[in-house]
Amino acid sequence: MKKTKQPGDNISLKTKKTEDPAVMKWINEQSNLMDSLRYLIENEIVQNGVRNLQMFIPVERNLLHAGQPQQQQAAIIAPALGAAREVSTAAEERGELQSDRSEPPVEDEIDDDDIESWI
Repeated sequence: MKKTKQPGDNISLKTKKTEDPAVMKWINEQSNLMDSLRYLIENEIVQNGVRNLQMFIPVERNLLHAGQPQQQQAAIIAPALGAAREVSTAAEERGELQSDRSEPPVEDEIDDDDIESWI
């Protein structure tokens, strides 16, 4: 049986010998790898709760080889947009964002003299 990790325990990670170059580039770009991984874990928990991710991710996946740069960009941007929506929703719930519904739109009053001056 697997030992339960406790706060402060060490965890070890090992990359695959066939790791995608983009994954290795991402890892090497991090100034604090553990904090970056923690951030990704926190986002996963916010979006989906605590779960065994292995039950939900495909064994064979090629997200980084989607072919089209637009597809790759969409795969990267979609989570960021979701996080932005969550922040916006949370801020709105706390009343930090002004709602457009608070004031009805002002309609311009146009009289016949205005119309005649346009002609």
